[in-house]
Amino acid sequence: MRRLVLVTLAAATLFSVACTQEAQNQIGRSIQNWTGTNGVIDIYAGEKLVMRFIKIDKLSTALGTDDGLPRPYRFGYGVLDENQNFQVDPGERKLYFEVSDFATPYVFYESPR
Repeated sequence: MRRLVLVTLAAATLFSVACTQEAQNQIGRSIQNWTGTNGVIDIYAGEKLVMRFIKIDKLSTALGTDDGLPRPYRFGYGVLDENQNFQVDPGERKLYFEVSDFATPYVFYESPR
């Protein structure tokens, strides 16, 4: 059993050293996408916070159907936090949303709670 653990650890170490930094980043993102995060997106109008979505698993970049090129917006699913208290209250539900990469000032981050 101990030998199996050592062999597995050695293989994982060699694999991580052999991968480029970009490959390691892609692996990390795929693991994070699979496990999900407790993301928050705050949307601003000037300096004022006007909308907050919580419990976002991931924010995705849209891709074109025919050409596969990235589109100038991101989308996701999250709970609209109407009173902006970082909690899902009665009546607040999960919604689909889109934000423009160019026209929407927003901040996406992991929930502090």
